[in-house]
Amino acid sequence: MTERIVFALCALCCSMWTLAADVQAVWPKGKMPHRQDHQIAAMLDAARDPKFNADKHRVAYIEWMPAPEKSTRTGACMILISGGAYESCCDMSLIKLWNERLTAEGIQCVNFVYRTPRPVGLPIYQTAWEDAQRAVRLVRSEARKRGFDPEKIGTISMSAGSHLALLLATSSMTRAYEPVDALDSIPCHINWAIVNAPAYVTTDGSQGTPSTRQGYGADVKLSGIFHFDARTCPMSLHHGGLDEYSPNGSTLIYRELRRRGIPAELHLYPNLGHGAFGLDRAVEFMNQMQFYRPLQPEVSLMSRFESDSARREVLRQPVWPEGKMPCAQAHQCEPYIEWHFPKTLKTKAIQIIYSGGAYNVNDPNSFEVAPARRYLNDLGMTVVTMRYRTPRPHDLAKHTTAWQDVQRAIRLVRTQAVKFGLDGNRIGIMGSSAGGHLTLMGVTSSKHQAYLPIDEIDRTPCNVQWGIGIYPAYTLTDGADGENSGHGNADDATLVPDFSFDLATAPMLFIHGDADGYAAMGSVKTWEKMRSMGLQSELHTLALRHHCFQNSASPGTGSYTWLDRIAEFLRSQHQL
Repeated sequence: MTERIVFALCALCCSMWTLAADVQAVWPKGKMPHRQDHQIAAMLDAARDPKFNADKHRVAYIEWMPAPEKSTRTGACMILISGGAYESCCDMSLIKLWNERLTAEGIQCVNFVYRTPRPVGLPIYQTAWEDAQRAVRLVRSEARKRGFDPEKIGTISMSAGSHLALLLATSSMTRAYEPVDALDSIPCHINWAIVNAPAYVTTDGSQGTPSTRQGYGADVKLSGIFHFDARTCPMSLHHGGLDEYSPNGSTLIYRELRRRGIPAELHLYPNLGHGAFGLDRAVEFMNQMQFYRPLQPEVSLMSRFESDSARREVLRQPVWPEGKMPCAQAHQCEPYIEWHFPKTLKTKAIQIIYSGGAYNVNDPNSFEVAPARRYLNDLGMTVVTMRYRTPRPHDLAKHTTAWQDVQRAIRLVRTQAVKFGLDGNRIGIMGSSAGGHLTLMGVTSSKHQAYLPIDEIDRTPCNVQWGIGIYPAYTLTDGADGENSGHGNADDATLVPDFSFDLATAPMLFIHGDADGYAAMGSVKTWEKMRSMGLQSELHTLALRHHCFQNSASPGTGSYTWLDRIAEFLRSQHQL
């Protein structure tokens, strides 16, 4: 029925007030709700032109960008929404960038220009929201004529434009205005949203200011204007860790999507302020969700990184001197470390890597270790792999002996770094699953003694300068010894007391599958905790992906390019 309405209304839309060849007014003459004489609809560069005539630019409009080449068209459409604090539409360079990239992907792009500055006597977003709902209806009505699917309409946005996009994404079943004609019978939902740096999302900034308390406080919550209705769509949320419009707004939106079982991604970038970051991640999200093209066949990670040709040599060492291993238990394996030196050394930093295995097994040559080792060796970094004690110890917490091993391994690496031409104060640790839990122990609790000193090596600090947690397990109280029973989404699912978050806690990179049974919210809540301490960490969740997301993945998705996130993070930490 909806499709017939959409097609029948094409003629009506073509007869609407047209501003130029491929520009369409959103409202018919005399029908625009809440008209206010101080408002205009224009991109900021046009509004600043000395010849600009405000009276000719009172009505919100959409601008159809040139269609993709016929051979590349995917049947998808993206609405581009500028920010500007609801005072202007100021993101001309972003509109240009998004249009060029998405058109090259075969996606029809539409620039949406809404009324600004803020209305008087109404919520700051009200007139823009009215324009936005009407614009989506107009875009949907043009689908057949323009050659795209009316149920393949997404948005990409920035700042106040992202606040507006969130209203479209979460609240399309709430009417922003009373119908003015037949076009308003068309649904105004969108099918996905790429949301950059959304402003005004937390209650300490919802009236149109930066977050007055950085999004923290017992009484600071998600703004109540987002209704999360039955047509709420999947999203990819992108936010800088230093944004004055708090990134906690994005973590709160992400949590609400998870509570409703809506696939989503969250990308948080350390030491970056207000801006749009990670366009490649947004495209990978759309690929993973198959919004505009089918997935390519998955490829085994080990088949992509099967060669040690970038390694110069390997040196194996026991973790403990004979007879000195604390809490020794006969059923556990012997722990050791291996130094993997690159053929060409390009950094004095050292990455320690180990696998997961539920603290029952661990394998330093598994898909969780070997590909990353080979990848970093190729970049000129020394990698130390570790086999820690498993299976779980008797009559002790599951991680106790592994934690002892990792503290000792860090000390061994630090005390030997100089003789290998490396820097003992540039050490990071990385683990997956149970190994991710172990990484959090090493990162957050290095001042917490895991064993009594046995020799001079144990006088050396065991803190690290960074950590990399790949789908860390056992991080939340609803999954302290197994999968998260409540998916980590409840407010009472808090971080386990294993982690001290002491004064030596280091920044981290987290990568986690959104559909992982060991919930991605463990990584998110750890990121939130670290931010509250003033630590800038990086986080990426991957839509539809489960535990061990990287073992086999489709090209063009975040699960395929995940190792590049590690290199980017290490460069941001000045370690590569």
